[in-house]
Amino acid sequence: RGRLWGMRPRLRHLWLGTVPYRDAWELQHRLALARAADEVDDCLLLLEHPPVYTMGRGGDPAHLGAGPAALQALGAECIEVDRGGSVTFHGPGQMVGYPILRLAQAFPISGSPGRGDAVAYVRALEAALIATARHHGVPAERRPGMSGAWVGRNKLAAIGVKLARGVTQHGVALNVTTDLGWFGHVVPCGIDDGGVTSMEREGAAGLTPMALGEDFAEALAEVIGARLEVAGPVLTQMVNGSTAAA
Repeated sequence: RGRLWGMRPRLRHLWLGTVPYRDAWELQHRLALARAADEVDDCLLLLEHPPVYTMGRGGDPAHLGAGPAALQALGAECIEVDRGGSVTFHGPGQMVGYPILRLAQAFPISGSPGRGDAVAYVRALEAALIATARHHGVPAERRPGMSGAWVGRNKLAAIGVKLARGVTQHGVALNVTTDLGWFGHVVPCGIDDGGVTSMEREGAAGLTPMALGEDFAEALAEVIGARLEVAGPVLTQMVNGSTAAA
């Protein structure tokens, strides 16, 4: 993005392991407030979730299949959240990435100081997901009119974001070795003319969400023009305090 290495902003990243959805959601909120106050750098949380269906602000209850009770009976939580989009599934074998970025710094809008380009941000997330998949031989691409990363008409990775106080929350979910049967109980992302897929199903065997998280972090840093660094002491303390409290 035309900046010298020494001038590039930091993107701190941290792998959290498996974290319950509500705990990760609360952590995002705390970090977003800290980022808005300039107490932490831009950061990227990388993790997996136990089985959970989440419904975004634009969701249609009809996309929940037989309904929340039936989904809970399968062994998954069912949670209404404050991101965009409809229903999706998170669970074991899926790489989840939550960027906490000051949008106006990463994607400034010319002539509008303090405002960031949310559309450019979503396109950047797509580019990073596609680069991550292609690095392992999976021919991911965009699908016109849809967000995310696709292989043909099958969705490989989903995107759902929120912007508050100029800072991003929520993010991406890339199916690595995910049991795709979970998606069959809902209308994923409210899209009824396509399926879902995973890195494993597309022939990229032997991968883990942790390894793909590192690849995604590198790809995202490249796309947004940041220098990738591990979490510093302030971020680590905030994360460790949150997970310990949970």
